[in-house]
Amino acid sequence: MKKILVPTDFSIQAENALKVAAQLARKYNCEIYLLHMLEIPLHEVDALSSYNSLPEAIYFMKLAHKQFEELKTKDYLKDLTIHEMVELKEIFKGVFHSSKKHDIDLVIMGSNGVSGLKEMLIGSNTEKVVRTSETPVLVIKNEHKTFKIKDFVFASDFKDESKATYEKAIAFANILKAKIHLLMVNTPNKFITSAKSESRMKKFAEAFDFKNYTTNIYNDISIEKGIMNFSQSIKADLIGMSTHGRQGISHFFNGSISEDLINHAKRPVITFKI
Repeated sequence: MKKILVPTDFSIQAENALKVAAQLARKYNCEIYLLHMLEIPLHEVDALSSYNSLPEAIYFMKLAHKQFEELKTKDYLKDLTIHEMVELKEIFKGVFHSSKKHDIDLVIMGSNGVSGLKEMLIGSNTEKVVRTSETPVLVIKNEHKTFKIKDFVFASDFKDESKATYEKAIAFANILKAKIHLLMVNTPNKFITSAKSESRMKKFAEAFDFKNYTTNIYNDISIEKGIMNFSQSIKADLIGMSTHGRQGISHFFNGSISEDLINHAKRPVITFKI
């Protein structure tokens, strides 16, 4: 992990994400890329011929750079390599293209589910950001004076399509020296017997050379509640999941389930695209 992208609107929530990024950058010698989106109605403007003559764009660009300069004076960013970027794209497009352009290893977003980067994390924009991002996305809800991950819940249906994302989760866990708690949530509408669940999880886990894990089956009224309740029961530091396809855990990011999880989970959530 060498490059971390932090989208910012200069809110408290975005700064919470930046503080986590700073801790990881300092510990693992990473560079931080700060990305700010200008939400100006430029859809009818020819960016090549008219941008420099557009007063609103020039004003907000200068304001953003001023805010960047103030932000970079913070003590927690001292001696870190910080790159600033301002984009005139929709949020999910800006995150996607910036990640590609700069070969980003991890995107860290801030949210409290109500304000801050709300539009980045609620409804269709959530789905677009996570689904279009080929880079893992870490959502931070609160300030973490010390960001340390010991127990990492990875929720899945443990079918073959989730193996690629679990491999990414393992890589992240190895960096943080965290234990992974594999979790299958059983609900009344999607019931699987314990024997079948255990067999599937065992076969899934044995396909990887990673031993620092536990397997867990949890019964609840819904998948998102099961994840949150199980994570609470073991005092997990992080929740992880896959974010592509239409089966099993991947359907979190369709409709209200994704909003419930991002809004209600008190813990950081990291997503890995299949």
